[in-house]
Amino acid sequence: MDWKRLFDGLGMNGTRWQWRIMRWERNLKAMFKGEKVPGSGAVSLTPILIGINLVLFLLMTLHGLALGGGMRAMLNPPTQLLLFWGGQFWPLVIEHQQWWRCLTYAFTHGGLMHIAFNMVVLYQVGPLIEAEIGKRRFIVLYTLTALTATGLGYLWHPMTPVVGASGSLFGLIGFAVAYYHRMGPAGLEIRNFMFRWAVFAFIFGLVVGADNAGHLGGALGGAAFGLVLPLGVRGQRASAGLFNVLALFSAAGIAISLALLGYSILTGI
Repeated sequence: MDWKRLFDGLGMNGTRWQWRIMRWERNLKAMFKGEKVPGSGAVSLTPILIGINLVLFLLMTLHGLALGGGMRAMLNPPTQLLLFWGGQFWPLVIEHQQWWRCLTYAFTHGGLMHIAFNMVVLYQVGPLIEAEIGKRRFIVLYTLTALTATGLGYLWHPMTPVVGASGSLFGLIGFAVAYYHRMGPAGLEIRNFMFRWAVFAFIFGLVVGADNAGHLGGALGGAAFGLVLPLGVRGQRASAGLFNVLALFSAAGIAISLALLGYSILTGI
C-alpha cells in the first residue's frame, strides 16, 4: 500500500506517517525474532523492570530454601512467603498502613512458571511501547496500571492475596489496543497483535487460576491512558512538563515502595 499517498489524501503529513509505519514494521519484526526493538534507546526501562522482578524472585526463593521449603519455594511458594516478600493483601494495607504493597506486589511472583510467562510478555511488549511513547510516559503507564489493577482487585476480592506483574502487563496491552486503534489503518496491525496477546493471556489466566480481576483493572487503566495520550508531536511536547513530573513521582513511588519492602524484610515488621 502507498501509505504516503493515503495520508496525503487525508490531509496529513504522508511522509512522516510513512516513516512511522516503517519503524513499526521494523519493531514488530524485531519482536518476532527476539531482538532488541530499534530506537528504544541505550538505557531502556524494560530490562531494568525485568531485572528487579528476577532479583526479587531469586531472593525470595533463596529465603524459602533457607526455611526448608525445598523446590516448593521456587515452583509454588506458600502464601506467607509471598506476603513476606511484598505480595498484596488489602487487610495488611488498610489495617497496618502498608501502602507500599500496592506497588511491590507487581514485582513478586508465585512461582517459576508465573515469573517466566510474565517476563516473556514484558520482554516482547515492553520495548515496543517504550520506543513509541518514551521512557517517562512508559514508567507512568506501568505504575498507573499496577495501581488500577490492584484497585479493581480490592473491589472484586479484597481478602485474596495477589502477586505478579500481569496487571501492568495487561495495562501495556490495553494501552496499545486503544492507542493504536486511534491511529486508524496505520495502527491496526499492532493493535490486532496486542489484542491477540490479551486474549491469549486471559485464557492462560483462566487455566492457571490467575487474578483476572487484576488483569481487567490493568487493561482498563491502560486503555484509558491510551485514549487520552496525545498522538501528535505537538501534543506530546505540550504535555512533556506534566509527564516529567508524573514520571518522577512514579519512579519515586516504585523506589520508595521497594525500600519499605526491604525495611519490612530486614526488621520482620
